[in-house]
Amino acid sequence: MFQFSDQDRRFIQKNLVSWFQKNQRKLPWRKKYDPYGVWISEIMLQQTQVKTALPYFERWMKELPSINSVARAPQDKILKLWEGLGYYSRARNLQKAAQLIIKKHNGRFPNRYADILALPGIGKYSAGAISSIAFNRNKPVVDGNVIRVMARLANFSENTRLPQNIKQFWGWAEKLIPSGLAREFNQGLMELGALVCTPKKPNCSHCPVKKVCKGSQNGTAAQLPNRGEKTKNIPITVTLAVICKNGKIFIQKRPEKGLMGGLWEFPGGKTRKNETGPNAIRREIKEELSVTIKNVKKIARIRHNYTKFNVDLHCYSADLDKGKIRLNFATKGKWVTPKSLTKFAFPAADKKLINDLKKIY
Repeated sequence: MFQFSDQDRRFIQKNLVSWFQKNQRKLPWRKKYDPYGVWISEIMLQQTQVKTALPYFERWMKELPSINSVARAPQDKILKLWEGLGYYSRARNLQKAAQLIIKKHNGRFPNRYADILALPGIGKYSAGAISSIAFNRNKPVVDGNVIRVMARLANFSENTRLPQNIKQFWGWAEKLIPSGLAREFNQGLMELGALVCTPKKPNCSHCPVKKVCKGSQNGTAAQLPNRGEKTKNIPITVTLAVICKNGKIFIQKRPEKGLMGGLWEFPGGKTRKNETGPNAIRREIKEELSVTIKNVKKIARIRHNYTKFNVDLHCYSADLDKGKIRLNFATKGKWVTPKSLTKFAFPAADKKLINDLKKIY
């Protein structure tokens, strides 16, 4: 099993910390390393690039400047601020964690690793990141950037997704931390992966640890890490209805538990095999709302790729025909004006439709 020599380890520690101190990006959560800001940034940065997360972070901190404000905010506000980042359970868990911090820690973000790990939505990586960045604790972090950097440093050619190999990366990350410099070192590892040791074209000539990088020495850096075979997204065909009545549109809220929980949406669902769009939307509306619709007319087709699904969305306008709306799936329903649709948090595909609706209504 590969291990970094003491000499290489000291070289990596010294040069990476020095490089980070000189080359780090000026990010808002690095100004004071306030635990609240570090926590919000780390949750936002899960599955999200810094450039994407930045405007969300700044808007969030303006609207919800404290743990207390997160704990007391309406859930719709939380989800609206998160709209577009995806993985909405992260936003709901932020609020649950804030409420727990108020209850168990007197409103102060805990500084003990075990207490941080116990918060909703916090796993091993997030706990290590917050502990090291906010409190300078000697806790390791292992994310995609860190795995890529270390796989190249060690010329590690095995599948990095396998549990036994992930465990090995955690061991390396922990042993590499220079005592008392966890904040700079961990961020340096992640920053190096983001700016220099990039996925497709690593800029080895500008790498502060190139001298001890086995991948660079062997000419294999660009081919690493080995992440195994990429899983294919599942194609899904969906129909939805923009149901109108007296100048207003009906929207409904998804159950909190499950995919895109707590978001608002236009009613509809998956199209069955060999089912036409108009028949599919009539069936879906009957099943979801216990009503029939008339004047069904196609108004848009939207394609959107989620993390695991490629959605082909067929959108219809319709009027209520018979029956009184009864929610058989959603937790809430509302009739809203077309202009007010932007006040609610919707899934990304529905949001694209709302932009199209501005041309119609």
